[in-house]
Amino acid sequence: QVQLVESGGGLVQPGGSLRLSCAASGSISRINNMGWYRQAPGKQRELVAVITYGGTTNYVDSVKGRFTISRDNAENTVTLQMNSLEPEDTAVYYCNAQVVVSEYWGQGTQVTVSS
Repeated sequence: QVQLVESGGGLVQPGGSLRLSCAASGSISRINNMGWYRQAPGKQRELVAVITYGGTTNYVDSVKGRFTISRDNAENTVTLQMNSLEPEDTAVYYCNAQVVVSEYWGQGTQVTVSS
């Protein structure tokens, strides 16, 4: 079993920055993909960014050039640096980890972008 704990959400003004972190613990041999998803009110959960064990990254078009995902394989952590935040980025952000054939989720952290 793997547990994911997120931190770093909050309220920020448009144009501001936030940094989300997620730490994985438990029975971990190797985490393949780690990623961040988000779900805004009334919308489906969407993939924001994903990073493979080897460091290959992929982003949804709406955050390219503004968000950066990174990970520390030794510490089993993944980070999402979010810059130039927009009101449309407001959502609950969820950490995701894929271990062998299993998938795990964090509890979610609220990000609100508002003036």
